[in-house]
Amino acid sequence: MASVTLEGVSKQFGPTRAVDDVSLTVADGEFFALLGPSGCGKTTLLRLVAGFEMPDDGTVKLATEVVGQPGWGRPPEYRRIGMVFQSYALWPHMSVAQNVAFALRVRRVPTAERERRVKAALAMVGLEAVAKRRPHELSGGQRQRVALARCLAMQPTVVLLDEPLANLDVHLREAMQQEFARFHREIGATFIYVTHDQAEAMALADRVAVMDEGRVEQAAAPRALYREPATEMVARFVGRGMVVPVEVIGREGPRMIVDLWGERIAVRGEAGSGERRNLCLRAEDLALTSHTTGTIRGHVVAATYQGAATLLTIQPDAAGAPQLRVEHASAPPAVGAAVTVLVRDGWIIPGERMQ
Repeated sequence: MASVTLEGVSKQFGPTRAVDDVSLTVADGEFFALLGPSGCGKTTLLRLVAGFEMPDDGTVKLATEVVGQPGWGRPPEYRRIGMVFQSYALWPHMSVAQNVAFALRVRRVPTAERERRVKAALAMVGLEAVAKRRPHELSGGQRQRVALARCLAMQPTVVLLDEPLANLDVHLREAMQQEFARFHREIGATFIYVTHDQAEAMALADRVAVMDEGRVEQAAAPRALYREPATEMVARFVGRGMVVPVEVIGREGPRMIVDLWGERIAVRGEAGSGERRNLCLRAEDLALTSHTTGTIRGHVVAATYQGAATLLTIQPDAAGAPQLRVEHASAPPAVGAAVTVLVRDGWIIPGERMQ
């Protein structure tokens, strides 16, 4: 297996800097996700690792070997990397087994070894019974498994997955997430998984890198990304956090006390007394209450039923305050009703001054 290291990597297409000075290390055997909005550079970064693009600046390493640098790149076929595409990229005129065997044939793997690997790969993805079928005779989930089997047959040290579940319906996506997690455990290869679906990234990855405008905003374990976002972009993108301005009053025990629209609120994080900072709030950390101190007063402007809870949109009474979202499990108040919101938790975004 192999680690993947990017050191100061940049890639430009015309006036657009698709990847901008990215430094990352993906550990040997890690399941790593690249997450971000469309156009943030995550697929370009994956192509740089695969060898389909060469960096304009910086280096790409597999283990300790440099495989990409300005003006030179080791060809993809010599990197021992497997890639699973969003479009599956299956040959329509070939059977399932022939698709899986194709790259092995190109590499002139002996027939007996090729047949053994194809059979083992199809067994791993549960497709032995459809080995003779053509791609058009398969479901979307089965075609995705064929693409994965073709990758696994190559015995790669690194597996790259570019939005592999984007074309599947929600039920198939959930099933395939479990399959990808199982494959990762069984083969032990390093996985780098590109997605714009944060639920997918958070469910699968050991660590997630959030990208925006070609840069990595934060790389951390899913729980840390959600509970302790490093930037306003991460706070808003991951879990739709709400970012509000506060003034830091000081510390009381393990918590910081901040002034939020004239109310004293206890939150997590580090900051100096008197600093004006940005605070990340989550909908589940807010609750309707009858308390009158340390709370935010406002009125309900919308209520969206979501099954286990109703998502309330609250407009605080404080002048210029942005709307808040509150998860409410019991019968919701009517739109227009006056409410009081208890802030049970919040996170001071590190190093970011008030917006």
